Amino acid sequence: MTLITTFKEKKREKQIKYERTLLRDLSIQMLKTSVQRYFGSSRIASSVLLKSGMEEACYDVAIEGYLLGARMSRFGYFGENMKQVQMRCENELKHLSDTLYNFILYWGQGLGDDGIQSESLFYICEQYVDSWWREGFQKGERRYKLRLH
Repeated sequence: MTLITTFKEKKREKQIKYERTLLRDLSIQMLKTSVQRYFGSSRIASSVLLKSGMEEACYDVAIEGYLLGARMSRFGYFGENMKQVQMRCENELKHLSDTLYNFILYWGQGLGDDGIQSESLFYICEQYVDSWWREGFQKGERRYKLRLH
């Protein structure tokens, strides 16, 4: 008997294979320095980072943003500029930054944060996700140019 596979399964297998090759370029040290660079100066985030699990949540969001940028780099390879491609996945980027922001606020309860501090934390989360999206976009575009996709 022959095994019948669907296009969805094949597409998902190909996507997983592509993501695995992309993740080989990342290291824990890169993620750790990025978290310290973005969240080390914020009073709320730096006190929350001491709790276990918080740093891993930042890593998860960074990886998701990185993979999203790499997936969308296909459009950049075919002629769209980075801003146009970023507008395509605006909802996903907003969701990632909101998730990280709400997670930090949840773990930072009881620190007496005011509105200004909270607003600056939101912008830091947006910048963090955006930087990882750009990193993934550039790596993915480079892979497309080298025909490694």
